[in-house]
Amino acid sequence: MSLQEFFNNNQRIAVAYSGGVDSSYLLYAAKKAGCAVCAYFIKSQFQPQFELDDALRFASTIGVPLTVGTLDALCHRSIAQNGTDRCYRCKTVMLAKLWELARADGFPVLCDGTNADDIESDRPGMRALQEQKVMSPLRDNGFTKKEIRNLSEQAGLFTHDKQSYACLATRIPTGTAITEELLAKIEFAETALLYLGFSDFRVRLLPPNGAKIQLLKEQFDKIIAKRDRILAALKQDFDSVVLDLTPRGGG
Repeated sequence: MSLQEFFNNNQRIAVAYSGGVDSSYLLYAAKKAGCAVCAYFIKSQFQPQFELDDALRFASTIGVPLTVGTLDALCHRSIAQNGTDRCYRCKTVMLAKLWELARADGFPVLCDGTNADDIESDRPGMRALQEQKVMSPLRDNGFTKKEIRNLSEQAGLFTHDKQSYACLATRIPTGTAITEELLAKIEFAETALLYLGFSDFRVRLLPPNGAKIQLLKEQFDKIIAKRDRILAALKQDFDSVVLDLTPRGGG
């Protein structure tokens, strides 16, 4: 079944929307195919504000309604404890909330933007997708990340070159309890680096209260040049700030 055939067979679609490249293209494609489609974004402590801002902007641009639900992820002890199955447990709770919102609006189908490059063994949250019967039409039809970016660019979508972004909880080592304070510190640090011109980076917690910056190799010179400004921002919250000399992407 092609993507168009999927849309032909599913005329009313709810999209679990993150504001990222893949779910943005899925939303656009469903709208273009003539589906009655609505986007659903779940705002928890794990999503930075810019992701919601991008989601609102994109949905408005293509004329698709967006419902924003809220979730207190940290009220679930199994998530806040940050065990090895934290991603699966979080995804399960989030998808249940998405289904609740979608069904209340009369949508019988919930889709997400998982693509063909997403390997199930690397993404424990994908087990939750299967259990909750969430469909992944891009993955099912073999759409790779590169192809989705190319198609997005051809369609003039501003998300085509957006960097991939994992939730803030991934910055905290497994086994270290997640708190609102830690998440806020990490979000502030990453926002500071974003405004200083960095892209595709991570600021990870080094327990008990250190920050480790991971960058692309081509940005190493820039971080040295902006060292003082970075320290001024991050040392407000962290006792130490270090640079991982292994570049992101292994380069």
